Amino acid sequence: MLDAIEAKYELINGQEVMMSPANIRHNMVQGNLIFIMGSYLKGKHCELFFGVMVRFDALNHFIPDLLIVCDRDKIKANYIEGAPDLVVEILSPSTGKRDVGYKKNVYEHFGVREYWIVNPKDLSIEVYHLKEGRFELDDRYTVWDEWDAELLSEKEKAEHRLTLKVSLYDDLEIEVKEIFEDLV
Repeated sequence: MLDAIEAKYELINGQEVMMSPANIRHNMVQGNLIFIMGSYLKGKHCELFFGVMVRFDALNHFIPDLLIVCDRDKIKANYIEGAPDLVVEILSPSTGKRDVGYKKNVYEHFGVREYWIVNPKDLSIEVYHLKEGRFELDDRYTVWDEWDAELLSEKEKAEHRLTLKVSLYDDLEIEVKEIFEDLV
């Protein structure tokens, strides 16, 4: 029995799958993203959500860790109907395989424009953009410590991007280290 914790389920390929409680690292990353994106989006057209059901079709109802919706017609009283513009999934040991496999394929199929897979364990983010109906890896962003940086060539250091640009807005850039603040 879960007592005070409300059980949440996703419908994945027609099967009810109970979501695991998030660990502290997951919650810290999610909180950082909510603060950063929520502050930016205040007063703008698109809306940030977390803990909200997204209904893609009769077989697939997901609760992404974060999502941004720009088409307000998709926002219903208790859920989002159809593909958000941006979806963020924060990996955990129990959900990682689904997030990078089945769910990623559903997000692609239904037209999510941008998909982030955030890994709090290795402090990385893979960003995918939808191009011609297929997800294409934009980049993999990582927080490096001094030890890692010493092992890189000058070319590798120059290619490493310290900020992540959100494709929905021309001026929304996030420092990768801010996403993982207090984890490093």
